[in-house]
Amino acid sequence: MYLTFIPIEYHLTPLQWSLIIMASMITGMSKAGVGPISIISVAIWAWIFGSRPSTGILLPMLIVADICAVYYYKRHAVWPILIKLIPWIAIGVIFAAWFGHRIDDQLFKRMMAGIILLSVGALFYWEKKPLARIPSHWAVSSVMGLATGFTSMIGNLAGGFSNIYFISMRVLKDNFIGTAAWMFFLLNLFKLPFHIWVWKTVTPETLSLNLILVPGILLGFWLGVKIVANLNERRFKNLILWLTAISSLLVLLDL
Repeated sequence: MYLTFIPIEYHLTPLQWSLIIMASMITGMSKAGVGPISIISVAIWAWIFGSRPSTGILLPMLIVADICAVYYYKRHAVWPILIKLIPWIAIGVIFAAWFGHRIDDQLFKRMMAGIILLSVGALFYWEKKPLARIPSHWAVSSVMGLATGFTSMIGNLAGGFSNIYFISMRVLKDNFIGTAAWMFFLLNLFKLPFHIWVWKTVTPETLSLNLILVPGILLGFWLGVKIVANLNERRFKNLILWLTAISSLLVLLDL
């Protein structure tokens, strides 16, 4: 059973507090470059608060973590890649805001879980095949941009698509993180008005919870920087993929 919204902080059990503190740390870690782990945070928020409300609760925390990432990796962005993607991302967000406003919560939840599973499946597939370079044609950038914008607005779940695109473009690690940092910072700022005035999922009550969890985000970002510097990437990514697949099933089954 999901919690009521007002005031959020008075309706959380100790277990739920533990989970959302962990989720806030995961959010910070993901923005430091431990990207795939972010899906676990999304699933935790959706499990506790419900799929649609959770997207608005999480968004300001993502922006805080984005600011940390942009500051830390600001010199490493590959702007030609971003310039190709940004217009299509914006269109994807606008369409998702319109579409998401017109479907019921149950369908929204199932779409969100389906996107998680699709993202995990795509990452599993990409891990098992030799690295290939996606063509640089504008049509490819447009499809990836639309998918990134749509999935980000529906469930803060664009990481899988953007990761595949950046990896296939053979972006080096620091450039990968820096480019993703700027992309998600701009994307999440663009989404904010839709969450405030269209979906009404960002409220003074949700912001009060966000404020409490800022230290967890900062700690998670610091830990993420340390992890990225010493990352055994293949084992870690496989573990994260399995955990996120399980998390998506929890959202889908409404456990």
